[in-house]
Amino acid sequence: MAAHIIAAVCFDPDSTNYAELTDAVCAVRIASRATRRLQAVLGGAFLTKDDRSPVTVADYAAQALVSRVLPPEDAIVGEETSPDLLTPEGREVMARVADVVESELPGVAVNEVGDAIDRCSSTGGASGRFWVLDPIDGTKGFLRGDQYAIALGLMEDGEVVGGVLGCPNLPSAAGRGCLFAAVHGRGAWELPLDEDGPAPRRIGVSSVAEPREAVFCESAVSMHSDRGGHAGIAERLGVTAAPVRMDSQCKYGAIARGDASIYLRLPSSATYREKIWDHAAGFIVVTEAGGAVTDAFGRELDFSLGRTLETNRGVVATNGLLHRKVLAAAAAVLPEAPAA
Repeated sequence: MAAHIIAAVCFDPDSTNYAELTDAVCAVRIASRATRRLQAVLGGAFLTKDDRSPVTVADYAAQALVSRVLPPEDAIVGEETSPDLLTPEGREVMARVADVVESELPGVAVNEVGDAIDRCSSTGGASGRFWVLDPIDGTKGFLRGDQYAIALGLMEDGEVVGGVLGCPNLPSAAGRGCLFAAVHGRGAWELPLDEDGPAPRRIGVSSVAEPREAVFCESAVSMHSDRGGHAGIAERLGVTAAPVRMDSQCKYGAIARGDASIYLRLPSSATYREKIWDHAAGFIVVTEAGGAVTDAFGRELDFSLGRTLETNRGVVATNGLLHRKVLAAAAAVLPEAPAA
């Protein structure tokens, strides 16, 4: 089961001795450390994928690092692939990726870096165990110097059973940066981003029961969701506070530890399908913290259908107490639910 993979949640919260980190926490911590350094120096160095989204040295390096640290027998569903790094434009990026990986894992050759990236090509599905990785969730936020996350989820037979979120820029007890870890049935925890940081602490969602008192989150990038729909829901709920806009699954972390009570990601188009790596880790962190996560029409998120949430439309995450009210407001704003 997942508990032996992400045993970080088993630490005594009153203990400062948590040296026995698991592969998952170790992998995300290493990638967080490397990408935090890169964010300070990277500037605008990125490639543009076919869907016009940017991909940086940090995306590739984080994927390679996590891939190399996780057990070699485990399959991984990852966002990036290496062919673009073999083009004339990509070779310089590849050289920088290899330098970053070698700085964290000395002795890894360039060809091994490409292999590590392309190892993350599993198609997912409803059977077996595999990891789901978004190496830099919120690339545009990363490029702006804002929030981003390294998001690693663990799947078993189509269900999310564990997850680790690295949030290098999120405010924390250490000042800046933290990890969130969760295992099905074992709760959710906040850990320090650095090994010598504060002791892990168990986290839980807010106790806000009145919508007008809620803080809600949405993406910092307007193309990722329907902000007009969000505003309509907030108005129906009586929410008066301005939305908190941030990139990446850091929003799930904010819900899980009670910084906010509602996260809205209404579908921005009829054809868009959410990717499983954009939600798997955040999903279990929030649900294990006592919250609720469904699609915008109240359906359970189905991670068993491959690399996308094919039968779901949008995402709503709340502290649980507000979920029915938020879904009712969404039903008044959204068109009729499409067939699953």
